[in-house]
Amino acid sequence: MRHMIRGRQLSRDTEHRAALRRNMVQSLFEHGKIRTTLPRAKEVRAFAEKLITLARSDSVNNRRRVTALMHDRRLVDDEQEFTGEKIVAKLFKEVAPKFVDRQGGYTRIIKLSDFRIGDGGSLVLLQLLTDESKPTGAVRRSAGLRRKRNERKHQFAGRILKIKKSQASQTAAAASSDEVPAAVAENPPANA
Repeated sequence: MRHMIRGRQLSRDTEHRAALRRNMVQSLFEHGKIRTTLPRAKEVRAFAEKLITLARSDSVNNRRRVTALMHDRRLVDDEQEFTGEKIVAKLFKEVAPKFVDRQGGYTRIIKLSDFRIGDGGSLVLLQLLTDESKPTGAVRRSAGLRRKRNERKHQFAGRILKIKKSQASQTAAAASSDEVPAAVAENPPANA
């Protein structure tokens, strides 16, 4: 029975799932957008919107609640050097003031047309709804194109195997034809 059990398990235990959610939310606030799978994005979205709602009103109690939920880490610049600023400070100073007049829906999930290399998982872009982040890109390609692309890969692999087999048989035939004249030279025909 699964009464009152909310959220996704994401194939992780409780501590790992909480750490994953915290780290992804911190990256979202740091960079403004993250690229991940759809189930993870839906989990992170709910947590991020709760934190932004708390950060919209800057008070000591709200800062403590956000820090307790998200923990705090230092920000780094492009050269991976610490900037001295922390995630919670950036959330309260830069991110949350942009959403003061908004009643919810601070993030958007955009489905991307590419897939993860290892397992073919669908990728999405989770981004904050700020003025400078307008949705870009084309409509996601259908699964039929994925199937066609996979078939083309198999056909190409089949052609390569045929070429290699024919080259191997040609080299074997050339090697056997070189042996035949040597045998004929050793044992000349009787009528010659």
